[in-house]
Amino acid sequence: MQHYIQVCDIEKYYGNTSNVTKAVDRVSFRVDKGEFVGVMGPSGSGKTTLLNMLATIDRVTSGHIFYENTDITELSEDALSAFRKNNLGFVFQDYNLLDTLTIEENVILALTLQDRVKTGVNQGGFGRKKAILDSCDEILRLLEIQDIRDKFPYQVSGGQKQRCACARALVNHPKLLLADEPTGALDSKAAQTLLETFSNLNHTMEATILMVTHDAFSASYCGRILFLKDGKIFHELLRGDKSRKVFLQEILDVLSLTGNMD
Repeated sequence: MQHYIQVCDIEKYYGNTSNVTKAVDRVSFRVDKGEFVGVMGPSGSGKTTLLNMLATIDRVTSGHIFYENTDITELSEDALSAFRKNNLGFVFQDYNLLDTLTIEENVILALTLQDRVKTGVNQGGFGRKKAILDSCDEILRLLEIQDIRDKFPYQVSGGQKQRCACARALVNHPKLLLADEPTGALDSKAAQTLLETFSNLNHTMEATILMVTHDAFSASYCGRILFLKDGKIFHELLRGDKSRKVFLQEILDVLSLTGNMD
């Protein structure tokens, strides 16, 4: 596998010279294409800050983040915006759907904001419209929400909203899907359905996924877990050929050493 992301000695400080907080402390790791990586840690461990830097939402204080051969820490704000739009997909705990648009329209909006559509590059008029609708149909079917395409977000369940958020994030076939506590607002059944969806996307679309979570059950769907504490990676677990049940127990064993994860 090719290394898609290389994180090299990144640090993130907040505050001023008299009161400095080190949120991320010389963190280094790699993510290969097609991996499903989880990041875990107690509150204040730096996991969300780390995700925000990988998402280009926040800047590193020092160190470098490479996406393939691009060092995003050296990019201008305009270049970062273009990079984010063309390479990254986001799924957050609170869905971030537009209530005035239907499920289908929320997904289509993501396509129309892009510079290109997978099957409609350089097409205009009817050709581009058909490409957008075809791409939308494909992802709605994949996530099994085509039957609610004409409903508004307030008319569907939390699990369906989150799958719509996934559809919106994935419809442009991003190189990396970033998920921040995606099951946090879901009941156990909806959470399991979403995690199985992530796992299927990882296997069938070879989607590269980086998920921040405090929940061991959610993390057990990942192929690799990075554990953060006090801004540093202190442990790593690989699932390999283990069953999810065995991997879950290994995760719980590590968490028992760190105390409360909430």
